[in-house]
Amino acid sequence: QVQLVESGGGLVQAGGSLRLSCAASGRTFSNYAMAWFRQAPGKEREFVAAVSGRGLTTWYADSVKGRFTISRDNVKNTGYLQMNSLQFEDTAVYYCAATLRVGPRKSPLEYPSWGQGTQVTVSS
Repeated sequence: QVQLVESGGGLVQAGGSLRLSCAASGRTFSNYAMAWFRQAPGKEREFVAAVSGRGLTTWYADSVKGRFTISRDNVKNTGYLQMNSLQFEDTAVYYCAATLRVGPRKSPLEYPSWGQGTQVTVSS
């Protein structure tokens, strides 16, 4: 499986922005669709966004559409999540994940590769 390492989390005020990165290694990154999930305390892990292997197709949760942008650079073997207009409700641990499956995969069960997570805290 591909190995994933997230970075870029932190503390930000409501209305601010952060960019998360997900560095991949071990396999041909462009073969994998990549996604971001998040998990708040006491809640289940939820889908945030996904991008196809070549970066041509993206999918978003309704709660982040228009505010978050997922992208990838297959030369750098890195995926990104640009988060704008952050809200208190966006506070969570954010995880990147990868799968060889194609199509809009929104269940965490469909992703065999995971990073360790990065904390995003939005102060109100």
